[in-house]
Amino acid sequence: MIESALQPLTALMGYVIPALLVLTVVVFVHELGHFLVARWCGIRVAAFSIGFGRELFGFNDRNGTRWKISMIPLGGYVRFEGDENVASLPDAEALAQVPQERRAGLFHFAPLWRRAAVVAAGPAANFLLAIAVFAALFATLGKPITVPRADMVMPGSPAEQAGILPGDRIIAIDGNSIRSFSEIQRIVTLAAGEPLTITVDRDGEEIDIAATPERREVSDGFGGTQRVGVLGISRNMTADDVVFETYGPVAAVGEGVRETWAIVERTMTYIGRLFQGRETADQLSGPVRVAQVSGVVASSGGAVGLINLIAILSVSIGLLNLFPVPMLDGGHLVFYAIEAIRGRPLSARAQEYGFRIGFALVLMLFVFVTFNDIVKISGI
Repeated sequence: MIESALQPLTALMGYVIPALLVLTVVVFVHELGHFLVARWCGIRVAAFSIGFGRELFGFNDRNGTRWKISMIPLGGYVRFEGDENVASLPDAEALAQVPQERRAGLFHFAPLWRRAAVVAAGPAANFLLAIAVFAALFATLGKPITVPRADMVMPGSPAEQAGILPGDRIIAIDGNSIRSFSEIQRIVTLAAGEPLTITVDRDGEEIDIAATPERREVSDGFGGTQRVGVLGISRNMTADDVVFETYGPVAAVGEGVRETWAIVERTMTYIGRLFQGRETADQLSGPVRVAQVSGVVASSGGAVGLINLIAILSVSIGLLNLFPVPMLDGGHLVFYAIEAIRGRPLSARAQEYGFRIGFALVLMLFVFVTFNDIVKISGI
């Protein structure tokens, strides 16, 4: 009786703890990027927080920065002296009253290039974290390479209709060299309805085949489904089919950069197709989905799986923050670009309205992706 009552709590903790671990690492590195570059630029930092809301516990360092853990563990922030809020929206009236001798070290009085560097440092730190994680994994455990061979071709599938035969080895798609079966999946999933030129090796002869993936609902491997492009080919996986290719330190970093860029490219391709009406927005996910995936990865892939998830999520967070939306780092950079062109910043009222619009957009996105997550998990 007690065990059955504790099962829901145990299951919940199995998702919450891994998710908090993943999010905390990614957020900490992002904010640490802002913090370190701010310190390097001589800008005073008032607070470094993991989470939002009421402080749970914290301490002051020798430079006066308050390091703290806050109640709502969905993000974090670095607040500079002179900020009105955690979005770095300046209090124009308060700043105007700051004596000239105290302006040194305040973020909003720093030269434009320093402010831009501080803002860009957060996303940059996320990309560097992902590259470092991928490089470490490829240098130690190796990068999994699966021979890109079509062992099975589903009847009536786009692959069969195009003329792909069992045993064909796919060596290129649209001129892009293919080394692993996973690379086929990356391209095909976001190419529903788009004709692809697939080059296969058939008994030593290279043949170009035109095939158009079709959209189907398939399992995402985490208890849910997703609608993606499929060709209709699969592998008969055996222990000998996966080779873990290890790299030296320099080559591993290069592979880490390529893996990071592949995630960026895949994300931007999806967003582009979304605006063109060729993808659906119900594939977007949020924190609930992150929790679910973290729990599944922790139970099946262990520490290595979670580390890999940290790298993937770090790229996503870094890229998201570069979007030109006020409230996000990209929005700040847009304001700075305008300031550089005009020779003076936008008015305080224009910036305030911009941040209000940005906050509304971010809030709507959060509600939308959370709704998507709930629908996927509940199977509605």
